[in-house]
Amino acid sequence: MVSKRGGCAGMRRWLIAATLSLSFAIPSSAHVDHVKVAKRADVLGGKSWGSYGSYEKLSGKVYFAVDPANPHNRQIVDLSLAPRDAKGEVEFSADFYILRPKNGGNGSLLLEVPNRGGKGLLSVVQNAKGSSDPTTSAEFGDGFLLRKGFTVAWLGWQWDVRDEQGLMRLYAPIAHNPDGSSIRGLVRADWTPWQKADEWPLGHLIVGNIGGTGYPVSDPNSSENVLTVRDCAVCKRQTIPRKQWHFAHEADGKVQPSDRFVRLDGGFLPGKIYEIVYAAKDPVVVGLGLAAIRDFASYLKYDPKAIAPVKRAEALGISQDGRFLRHFLWQDFNADEHGRMVLDGVFSMVAGAGRGSFNHRFAQPSRDSEPTSSIFYPTDLFPFTDRPERDPQTGQVAGLLDAARRSHTVPRIFFWNTSFEYWGRAASMIHTTPNGTRDIAPGPNVRIYFGVGQGHFPAPFPPRVFTGDLHGQQMADPNPRIWVWHALIVDMDEWIRNGTLPPPSAYPKIADGTLVPLDKLAFPKIPGVAVAHIPVEAYRLDFGPRWPAGIITIEPPRVLGTYKVLVPQVDRDGIDRTGVRIPEVAVPLATYTGWNLRDPSIGMPDALVPFTGSYIPLPLTAADRRRTGDPRLSIEERYKGRDDYLARYRRAAERLVKERLLLEEDIPAIMSRGEAEWDFATRKHPSR
Repeated sequence: MVSKRGGCAGMRRWLIAATLSLSFAIPSSAHVDHVKVAKRADVLGGKSWGSYGSYEKLSGKVYFAVDPANPHNRQIVDLSLAPRDAKGEVEFSADFYILRPKNGGNGSLLLEVPNRGGKGLLSVVQNAKGSSDPTTSAEFGDGFLLRKGFTVAWLGWQWDVRDEQGLMRLYAPIAHNPDGSSIRGLVRADWTPWQKADEWPLGHLIVGNIGGTGYPVSDPNSSENVLTVRDCAVCKRQTIPRKQWHFAHEADGKVQPSDRFVRLDGGFLPGKIYEIVYAAKDPVVVGLGLAAIRDFASYLKYDPKAIAPVKRAEALGISQDGRFLRHFLWQDFNADEHGRMVLDGVFSMVAGAGRGSFNHRFAQPSRDSEPTSSIFYPTDLFPFTDRPERDPQTGQVAGLLDAARRSHTVPRIFFWNTSFEYWGRAASMIHTTPNGTRDIAPGPNVRIYFGVGQGHFPAPFPPRVFTGDLHGQQMADPNPRIWVWHALIVDMDEWIRNGTLPPPSAYPKIADGTLVPLDKLAFPKIPGVAVAHIPVEAYRLDFGPRWPAGIITIEPPRVLGTYKVLVPQVDRDGIDRTGVRIPEVAVPLATYTGWNLRDPSIGMPDALVPFTGSYIPLPLTAADRRRTGDPRLSIEERYKGRDDYLARYRRAAERLVKERLLLEEDIPAIMSRGEAEWDFATRKHPSR
């Protein structure tokens, strides 16, 4: 094995358990110290992907070392309190996974920042079956990224990823006091059950039981441990007497003490917000996850001997990881230790106005900001816009990209949000003043795109009403985004590669009346449809006097005020008026919204279901419309029949091709989806 410091610069191969394992030494001036490749294999037996030939996949671990004295590491909270090696540097490591074109490909890296340790890019962009180690044709889908010649990579950046096979994680050190003793502090968790539950994990739990492990309680008997319940985000908390709850977990029919679960006598009730603040110790140096993404991309871009060298580096983050990339830029991580620009392009997708718990003491990166959980975490924080703007509550003037501008490392950026992010993630804040009175245009390196009539993620098609923790009052919105994202990926690469400007921004604005306060929303009165009456707010929070240094001393934080969140105005069908209008919304068969209210059976029926939009079918005939009192024209009144609908659907798609928001090569797949949309909408809808 190559020595960790100052070893030979070559590559040695050896066989371990019939698996090829390689280690690459990096010059000591680099921040990737060495790379260990544990697995290496051809993709689909050497299949050729168009003009870019065959691919291979490599996976293993990257070993890093960062210098706390380097000015480009000064923003990493608690780095000075981490253990150091003989050279005075802090060591850590992360899992990696790469799909590498054997002939070098198009020279561009597309690095997906993994969402809670997973690999979502291939399923989202290639319509592939989800997998932690794609091996079959189904797990590579249509091969879009490979056919375009991208080097595709993933790197673990998150320390609190669940301990499950195939998930990618960061292995970061613990910070200690200068005398070596444990650092102690308060940690918070909150949740809203969808059904009665006897116990709940302290770590973050979101849809599909994914999330983070969180911190264990350090002292179960501490007087600092407090459990409360309330009826809404800003409702008064009611303290639950300590004798009624316990740190315990049931396994194999036995309830035993546990430092990772809390149990309540009588159980946690659906539709209530529970919140626990508890004593914890030994914080991870969480901000090393940001450094890991920085240094891995820099290594691939600038080291010609890298395991997958590239000329250009682009990163894509979805949801949590779109917020991660906003945070990455805000804290100047796009400058490596040498001051070089790391990422040439950034796709921050469905991130809303958020950043996240990515670089403070006792941070839990898995925490997000949902309508009924993860409330009052450091997510929707000023500044929101990429250009500097004034906070009317504090007088502070700042912009998201201030630090990147100072270091001359502003990349090309696409901010893509859907209707849900305007209702559930304060997305309007990225292009308005904080008081919601005026539009703020993005800078020249930024494009903002709004996916009209879409949820945070596409629900399965045909649409249905979700059950469980996503049980809404309407069928979930299944509108696709895959084909628009294809076009945006090509647009970004051409912008970086040869300066071809991408399509202009497309999003709602105050000036033309397409972005409005909720009381100005002109949603039609559709029979049986309750309208969302409040978007999720962005709050100004007080985490205590040490928060500027990344240390929270007030849990839960004090709410000092709110910022003005606006929502897209809708047309007479209830569909957002402006933005990127895919054929489904340009030629509608239903009303598509970015919100879906919780079903009364899971409690809190006035609150939004996390992540989910609504699919509200149009009446089939004029007689149906008159009988129900539906104000929307029926399908029968809009279209002469299937052929007429599909002709209009095709024209809508072709307009987007001309605008470079769809690709010509995707028209057949888009039309196939249009046919399925018509067939579903014109047959009798199943009973709800």
